[in-house]
Parts: sequence; structure tokens; C-alpha cells
Amino acid sequence: MPPTRRTLTLSVMEGLFAILKLPSNEVIPAWGVRGPFFAVTRTPEELSLVATETAVPREVQASRGWRLFKVHGPFAFDEIGVVASLAAPLARVGVGIFVISTFDTDYLLVQQEDAPVAVETLEHAGHRFENLKLLTSLES
Repeated sequence: MPPTRRTLTLSVMEGLFAILKLPSNEVIPAWGVRGPFFAVTRTPEELSLVATETAVPREVQASRGWRLFKVHGPFAFDEIGVVASLAAPLARVGVGIFVISTFDTDYLLVQQEDAPVAVETLEHAGHRFENLKLLTSLES
């Protein structure tokens, strides 16, 4: 299948998120799996969590202030270039990303301060957004 050239639809998810790393043998903390979205990945080297920022205790070292964009799927496993169609334009303008893939779709995290330029860049690349009002809801 050739690389995707279609317009992708993204939704802004509510709230801010934190990304953190714990020792690989750590028990998954209850606060890490609360809320409407969380991700847990265990490898031999680490336990990585993406959690709602307000759920993460202040004393836990984490990268905070991430906005979450849902990429509307589902996508076939042989569909090539979905993440690249998002990552490449953002890389060109210097926006760092953190990507989570699920069975059906992908989620893209960008720092809150980069969210406006990320949206503008992705729209310029031909993608579209829903729920953009959520981006400004935290600034009020």
C-alpha cells in the first residue's frame, strides 16, 4: 500500500498530560491508570506512563504540560505513513512529539506551548482538527 496522502482528522483531548518513567520492576501506580486516557508500557529497561497531569503526585518526576491529540482511525496495519504525515511537518518547524499507537489509531502529544503552532502546521499540511476550543480552555 502506498504512503497515506489523505486528510487526517484529529481531536484535541481535554486536559494536560504528564509523561514519566519508573523502574522496570515498579508496580503500576493506581494514580497512573485513572482518567479517560492513560498509557502504560513496560520494557526490560523501564515502565513508561502517560497519565492525566492532575493525577500524578507533585513529588513524582515527570515531563508535564503535554496536550493530547487523537488521530481519528481506525487505520489498517498496512496503511503506511500515518504518523509520518504528522511527524514530518512538525519536525520541519521544530515541534517535538510523543506518539502512542493503539490497535485502531494513534495519539500525538505536544507540549502545551507548542500546541498552537502544531495545529497551524498540521492544518497547513492538509489535516483538520475538531474540538479546538479545548486548547484555549486551559488558558482562561
